[in-house]
Amino acid sequence: MLSTHFSSMVEQQRKVAVLGAGAWGTALAIHLAKAGHAVTLWSHRSEQVSEMRSVNENSRYLSGVSFPEGLMLSDSLEQTLASVEAVLLVVPSDAFRGVLQLVAKYMPVDTLHVAWATKGFEPKSQYLLHQVALDVLGNKVGATVLSGPTFACEVAKGLPTAMVSASEKEGEAQYWADMFHFDAFRMYTQTDIVGVEVGGAYKNIIAIATGLSDGLSLGANARAALISRGMVEMMRFAQALGAQPETLMGLSGLGDLVLTCTDDLSRNRRFGKQLAETSQTTQEIMSDLGQVVEGVKAVKIVRIMARKMQLDLPIMEQVFQITSEGVSPKKAVFALLARSGKREAKL
Repeated sequence: MLSTHFSSMVEQQRKVAVLGAGAWGTALAIHLAKAGHAVTLWSHRSEQVSEMRSVNENSRYLSGVSFPEGLMLSDSLEQTLASVEAVLLVVPSDAFRGVLQLVAKYMPVDTLHVAWATKGFEPKSQYLLHQVALDVLGNKVGATVLSGPTFACEVAKGLPTAMVSASEKEGEAQYWADMFHFDAFRMYTQTDIVGVEVGGAYKNIIAIATGLSDGLSLGANARAALISRGMVEMMRFAQALGAQPETLMGLSGLGDLVLTCTDDLSRNRRFGKQLAETSQTTQEIMSDLGQVVEGVKAVKIVRIMARKMQLDLPIMEQVFQITSEGVSPKKAVFALLARSGKREAKL
């Protein structure tokens, strides 16, 4: 039987703020606190903080997982940032810039280690999030993205997990890898921040597609085809933005794609399934899920960028037509099947 206890407490305690108390932010805060770091989990909603304090868990997003001793909770961003050396943002992509601007307001950012575990693009600018960080913080800060094939509930329970820490500054990537590298959690390093970010964002679009396919009972063959052709699309898009192809074959690309497309813990996959199985609209299903479906936002932005770069991304296009234009899942699938057969294209 696999033992999940691989290592002891970290050698050096870090003072870190985790900003965003959704399922993912909470899970990462729990892991860091278990590793022996001084962690404060921040939420902008005071009522959520009060409830979490009273029940010692995040019952809305991560029910049944108790907070470890020493995990602090706060609804005051200024107080949260008062004495930390590292800040980890785990907020929705459309809130990323605003929260980062507040961090810069309250802290001398050139003394901070800044990372994020948010996946997606900034809607208005179509920026990748490292571009937003550069825009807000300047190039003195070694900004880092953390990504990989992960479900929050498994991380919070201490199940084996592997992720990637990517930064253009290798020392920053290693700083975050060292902080997380504890027990059954492994963090690898990368310098291809574009590839890691694109993999984390694009896979959500393909997860919606596989959910749609399974909701229509199209079978395992169709799911495998969508994953493999989706991988081609993801690599084509990433390379057009300057990513390295091998990055997309790693944890933040292929690993995340397979996980998100094949397990119902993925809310992007569940969203696609529900859209195919019911007569509900995109907005109605997102309301039912009660959490952000990043793929719905990402597909709108990827479509704009793909058109500018004249990229052929047929799965992405049909997911857009379904989620944004109200095209029926069956009609979209027929549109994909009607495409002419041709040689399997090279990237």
